Amino acid sequence: MAKKPTGKNTSGRGQRDLTVKVKTARGRRLSSTRWLQRQLNDPYVKRAQAEGYRGRAAFKIMELDDKYRFLVPGARVVDLGCAPGGWCQVAVPRINALGEKKGKDVGRIIGVDLQEVEPLPGAEFHQLNFLDEGADDLVKGWLGGKADVVMSDMAAASSGHKQTDHLRIISLCETAAYFAFDVLEEGGTFVAKVLAGGAEGELQKLLKQKFTKVANMKPPSSRSDSSEKFVVATGFRGNDAE
Repeated sequence: MAKKPTGKNTSGRGQRDLTVKVKTARGRRLSSTRWLQRQLNDPYVKRAQAEGYRGRAAFKIMELDDKYRFLVPGARVVDLGCAPGGWCQVAVPRINALGEKKGKDVGRIIGVDLQEVEPLPGAEFHQLNFLDEGADDLVKGWLGGKADVVMSDMAAASSGHKQTDHLRIISLCETAAYFAFDVLEEGGTFVAKVLAGGAEGELQKLLKQKFTKVANMKPPSSRSDSSEKFVVATGFRGNDAE
């Protein structure tokens, strides 16, 4: 069971900053060894472990919400590709899903993923391919209405070819955006990961037609050598918008 997040930055306090080195094992590619060494020495990985979050990605949604304030008490949220559940961990207290903030509206969060996700108090997880016909109606049924926020940290499986990976994640993000158009309440917010690389122009154009404001941000917790960034589209105009 995951350790309950403390909400405090406890990493590096009273500890030496030691670099872990990984030897290249037989059968392991050099790229895999480099990835493992980077993981072991990543301060956000260490912080996630210390504070009980399910992954370093939790800090990305924290930083995005700290700036744009879309996870508010009472919000109804859908997390696409939610495994392992780190974004939901952050959202639960912010939307007051457990009702712990007295006098504040109580929110709901639905996480969907192709794989089973370990239960989390305050969140509701479903194994679902959001691309399936009728998935939007299922989600709205579970929520008891439309969503205020649709968020996605999904990424297509890496092919090792930068441009191919870029096109794949842009396509995935566009598909998530169309799903959001079906389930979002007017005034709602769409948050998704994209990769910079030149093909995101059409996605930006689409979102600007559907939302009053579209911003792009690379959170501090996003690795500096990664081309990922996040689009935050606020003020959904509804499906009549062109």
